[in-house]
Amino acid sequence: VARLGEVHTLVNNAGVLYCEPYGAIPEAHKREIITVNVEAPVALIDALAPQMRARKGGRIVNVGSVAAFTGHPDLWYGATKAALLNITKSYAKDLGADGVLVNAVAPGPTVTPMYEQLPQSRKDAVMRSVYSGRPCSPEEVAQTIFWLGSSSPAYLSGTTVDVNNGSYPR
Repeated sequence: VARLGEVHTLVNNAGVLYCEPYGAIPEAHKREIITVNVEAPVALIDALAPQMRARKGGRIVNVGSVAAFTGHPDLWYGATKAALLNITKSYAKDLGADGVLVNAVAPGPTVTPMYEQLPQSRKDAVMRSVYSGRPCSPEEVAQTIFWLGSSSPAYLSGTTVDVNNGSYPR
């Protein structure tokens, strides 16, 4: 981070998901999910927050998931994405007085390698839950991230923008 110089926008977009039953999640997979989905974003925010505070400005966008709002079949993925949305609110409160905006997006099913690993039965169920009957494109999520990271209103902080086309499981 020190070698990067001045960073105005941080996007925490890394995520790990394993499609494993609750009682069969290996400890190594659980640790990886927690490390990548929760601990890494916090470490990056902590590393960049001092320069953003000093500059009295900056934007942080965390990429959550619709999984944060549901009893998600991938236990640790859903739990860590819910934690990331809470982290978003916590940092928005902590950094807000210094002009740093912290927001999140919560994408629904998006055509990425992570989506492609889902069993067809899960893809079918998700497609029945979205209004349009199609998954999101990565570009649609990226447009929202770009807006939050560049030109969204300065009063918008601590918010999660759902980019999910109604994909809350029924």
